[in-house]
Amino acid sequence: MTSTQQKREFPSAYDHGAVEERLYRWWMEQGYFKPTVDPDREPFVIIMPPANVTGELHLGHAIVAALEDAMTRWHRMRGDPTLWLPGSDHAGIATQVVVEREIAEDGNGLTRHDLGRELFVERVWDWVHKYGSIINKQLQRLGASCDWSRERFTLDPGPSLAVRTTFVNLYNKGLIYRGERIINWCPRCATALSDLEVNYSEEQGKLYYIRYAFEDGGGHLTVATTRPETLLGDTGVAVNPEDPRYRDAIGKNVVLPVLGRAIPVVGDDAVDASFGTGALKVTPGHDVTDFEIGQRHGLPVVNVMNLDGTLNDAAGPYEGRERYAAREAIVEQLEREGLLERVEERDMSLGRCDRCETVVEPLVSKQWFVQMEPLARPAIEAVNDGRVRLVPQRFDRVYLNWMENI
Repeated sequence: MTSTQQKREFPSAYDHGAVEERLYRWWMEQGYFKPTVDPDREPFVIIMPPANVTGELHLGHAIVAALEDAMTRWHRMRGDPTLWLPGSDHAGIATQVVVEREIAEDGNGLTRHDLGRELFVERVWDWVHKYGSIINKQLQRLGASCDWSRERFTLDPGPSLAVRTTFVNLYNKGLIYRGERIINWCPRCATALSDLEVNYSEEQGKLYYIRYAFEDGGGHLTVATTRPETLLGDTGVAVNPEDPRYRDAIGKNVVLPVLGRAIPVVGDDAVDASFGTGALKVTPGHDVTDFEIGQRHGLPVVNVMNLDGTLNDAAGPYEGRERYAAREAIVEQLEREGLLERVEERDMSLGRCDRCETVVEPLVSKQWFVQMEPLARPAIEAVNDGRVRLVPQRFDRVYLNWMENI
């Protein structure tokens, strides 16, 4: 029997790859995913939450894509003008981290600083083009019915202009402001982090009990801290005004160890009298609670930390030391001078950068912030009055808890 006479045999198993790829290509060629504008019908549009170009898609992306694709196809079959707009996100710092990791794996010992700005940016764009393409191919293999002719990247001119325009509009409405506040800072990534980008875990640490002598020579206060290196930025000591142990101390001055400057003792209800000794060293430049106490009592803000995690000139003799090396040296000095009362092992909650797992440093920085209350209020009202329905309804409680505490 000749080859032309042979019957075509069916494969022993269904080959979904060949079938789905052929069908998807046909759908694209026919333009089935492109919307046809109909002024008489209300359009249905989904802007795809852009996947970060930091790798390949995972199961979470697949679930979201499946739900959005189902809604898109349903509206398309109803005859609505339907657009599912695809795109990807530059995810600046996250992309920087993975590219730096790739450079380190090259084995030549180079860092982004060795490459210089231009070459490093070039490597980042190479990564974006490589993984942006992979992500698109994965979505297409899932059958995502996006209009790929309209695909957008967050650094494209259009989205970039939209971001700048929105920023200016929010600023003009008084919803965006700039000020010095305590932020989460990653010394390795050299960037501020939102609270959502900090992962907290229980880790073994130490609680250091340090003596602060009264300036008038009448004894001392003992404070407890997990970060003795930050005492260099102390501008006060706070006690609870209802704590009978310290009522007479309020208004007096104590001498800051190591640097020897006089700092005041203030009374503040935020102090937990049951924690440590009930006396709190106040470092407004390196702790959220301390910053707020400092604002209430007019204490100066002293930042002793450089952005790379070393100490700056405000740290006196410890200028230039890496933060943990400085901690060890300061503890040794306190011990020599008889100011270290004791050290206890203690479980503590430690915040680490979501991207590189470096321990986050709280510090004061001038940053842009958003006034959330005016934005959250109408979003809360929309769910409470039924204009927006969450499915399933039990997530109303989760949503409202988030929005009311944002």
